[in-house]
Amino acid sequence: MSKTALITGSNKGIGFEIARQLGKKGFKVFISGRNEVKVKKSLGNLLDEGIDAEMLVTDISDLESIQRAAIEFMKLNLKLDVLINNAAILMKEDRSLLTNSPSINENTIQTNCYGVINITKEFLQFIPNGGRIINISSGGGSMTDPVGGWSPAYCVSKTTLNSITRQLAFELLGKNIAVNSVCPGWVKTDMGGQGASRLVEKGAETPVWLANEAPQSLTGKFLRDKKEIPW
Repeated sequence: MSKTALITGSNKGIGFEIARQLGKKGFKVFISGRNEVKVKKSLGNLLDEGIDAEMLVTDISDLESIQRAAIEFMKLNLKLDVLINNAAILMKEDRSLLTNSPSINENTIQTNCYGVINITKEFLQFIPNGGRIINISSGGGSMTDPVGGWSPAYCVSKTTLNSITRQLAFELLGKNIAVNSVCPGWVKTDMGGQGASRLVEKGAETPVWLANEAPQSLTGKFLRDKKEIPW
């Protein structure tokens, strides 16, 4: 039986490319997003490539939406070998923690941090011993790199996500579930912009490796280009 993977925020960008690459490796992939029309279109593109794919409409900022998606997945009677938490928001108005409207800071943290905790909690029941969870983070979340002064609420959310990764890795050691976070680099996507230095294929490379080839003992780490980097 083929392995299964759920990738949140995967109707475009890095998430879609991760789904495409895993599908080419024989995974059954579930793509997910909050816009049903866009997710359905992306699903069609994967199916056209001969990839075994299905869709789950999910808004990770909304716990009830996550719970509905978990109920739909449960009906399929499948295990979930890999959960990739890719969905995130970066608001163009995110310029300063001190002058941002409260909603910008709160919505960013709600989606990028609580969303990951909530979807992991709801879908953990499907993840077998030896499963894998991969959180898509950012160099902006590093505590050792210089602060760049860009999108500070987003960067804070990714620092928090790295901490969530470490805590989940510890909590899931007994189930041998590996949990890691990835900095994909500055990638040419709607979020990264066309001035970015990396192609989307390169951004997807490390998450795909973690999902399929990395040692199961590798857990609680922050990685870029298949190598551990400082937090």
